[in-house]
Amino acid sequence: MSTTGWIVLGVVVLAVLWVIMIYNGLVTMRQRVNQSFADIDVQLRQRHDLIPNLVETVKGYAAHERGTLEAVVNARNAAVGARSTDDKVAAENMLSGALRQLFALAEAYPDLKANQNFQQLQSEIADIENKLAAARRFFNNAVSEYNTGIQQFPAALFAASLGFHERQFFDLGEERATVGQVPQVKF
Repeated sequence: MSTTGWIVLGVVVLAVLWVIMIYNGLVTMRQRVNQSFADIDVQLRQRHDLIPNLVETVKGYAAHERGTLEAVVNARNAAVGARSTDDKVAAENMLSGALRQLFALAEAYPDLKANQNFQQLQSEIADIENKLAAARRFFNNAVSEYNTGIQQFPAALFAASLGFHERQFFDLGEERATVGQVPQVKF
């Protein structure tokens, strides 16, 4: 083989190795996104498991508040049944709003507020909400890195043809305005 042949072969080998390295990097980023969403899913399942207990505890004290309790149960069922990322985000936002109404309802019932089971369940859900917030931040960071990776040159030249497509963030959507408000404390 001539020197020119060796040079061409070397360039081809380097190009193939370069594509393999980019592909492997994109696969790593995609796996990080998938893993971080699975972490969110674990927290969501824990929250879904606690909600029936919370609803039953509230039922004993506020049986005539049926509409609020049904809204929580319906929102939980929608969240459990959601399959796609977009559906899960929408369902979880709806569930967060229903839970907020349920906790507001507890303010009207001093006996319920003082109930140890209710306090424990409320504390566990608050802990899960904090873990969910951290998991969402990690997921959104992983999605940002992944989306950037598939859009940057040279990966952008062949990322789509290799099956790498942009992922959506786990966004609060309309809930963002409510979450951003500072709670009012009155004496």
